[in-house]
Amino acid sequence: MRPRIVFCPGLLCDAEVFAAQIAALAPVAEVAVADFTGCASIIAMAAAALAVFDGPIALVGFSMGGRAALEAVRIAPDRVERLVLMDTGATPARDGEAAGRMELVDLAHRDGMRALAARWLPPMVHADRETDPTLVAPITAMVERMTPAIFERQIRALLGRPDARPVLASIRCPTLVVVGRQDRWSPLEQNRELAEIVPGARLAVIEDCGHFSPVERPGAVAAALVDFFAGPSPRPEAGTA
Repeated sequence: MRPRIVFCPGLLCDAEVFAAQIAALAPVAEVAVADFTGCASIIAMAAAALAVFDGPIALVGFSMGGRAALEAVRIAPDRVERLVLMDTGATPARDGEAAGRMELVDLAHRDGMRALAARWLPPMVHADRETDPTLVAPITAMVERMTPAIFERQIRALLGRPDARPVLASIRCPTLVVVGRQDRWSPLEQNRELAEIVPGARLAVIEDCGHFSPVERPGAVAAALVDFFAGPSPRPEAGTA
């Protein structure tokens, strides 16, 4: 049976953020993207991801989606047979985080999503590519497909995110952690710590890459995922020893 892979998008992201990885994995797996636009909590996002397919699934979570994937593992550990965490973290909201995030929510409601993208996006990509139109334009277009209401729901979900650190050591499925070396939002050391805590996890560092790794270095991220999913099946197929 082909694996069933559910991609879990990050803040203000849709399926386009995973376009290259979906194309690379579609020949060998059933692939779908969870819809988090109506979710106001990380728990609701986890439930949405788990509802995409019945039975065993693999989860690929980017940024906010990584937090949803970790919550899905907590809720249904027996259903998640592989896990990929991209440019993410496991800690709850920091002191003072709410003020900065709600300032962006106010900006989105007041001036619109293009203005929000202009403020929010630069620190999310490699510092050398903040004005690269081939990178910035498609991400801006993706942000503009969202609405201030969606943004506010997702921000409130992130501010109320659970502490996922207790989940990490309990993970028993094969796990890959992917991070851009120059990620300024979810830094390399943060992701390295995830990989060190999850038993047997592998770490893939994407060179010359900021936070938006699946878009900034689509080929390198796709290659890391293809290699990971080509590994031995985590569970015996029915009828085998």
